[in-house]
Amino acid sequence: MSQNVFLDDKKTLTLDDFMKNNAQERDNLGDQIPVTVYRLLEYAIREALEERFGKEVQESVFREGGFRAGKYFAKNFLDVTLPINEFLAQLGRELEILKMGVLHIEELDRDTGRFVMTVAEDADCSGLPVLGETVCNYDEGFLSGVLTAYTGKAYKVREIDCWATGDRVCRFCAEVSERTTRSCHGR
Repeated sequence: MSQNVFLDDKKTLTLDDFMKNNAQERDNLGDQIPVTVYRLLEYAIREALEERFGKEVQESVFREGGFRAGKYFAKNFLDVTLPINEFLAQLGRELEILKMGVLHIEELDRDTGRFVMTVAEDADCSGLPVLGETVCNYDEGFLSGVLTAYTGKAYKVREIDCWATGDRVCRFCAEVSERTTRSCHGR
């Protein structure tokens, strides 16, 4: 097969490149898809990664992907110059508008930067049967990316309650990485 001259100087594509879209290109279907389609994509990739590389790698890849998406989201959809309460309110509104979930901040320690937050109606798992483990690794990374982009400090976020463990919301504990303790991140 001959080489395509138009691809000779092709750069490596980034998330930014893929996010440049034209909503008008889906004249008939628009820019939204059902949660079922999203989950079909997410859980098929999850299963393939786990089979090929193991559970630890699969979870790590989902967290990293979520982190990249969270940083992108914060920088392109949110005003990171707002005071913390306004920023979190804006984050909650945007998550609802985009039908990603309903955010509620349960705890916020301004001195340490520790958050406990819930996401109800989470696109990843609300309505799943009890599976015996938390499954929102992408969301862990996403929230970590958002908080890191907003604060300029590295955040680690772990899910501590999940629909898939029998809870009615997903609960996340977020801490600045150098302050991470086993109280939040014991798993």
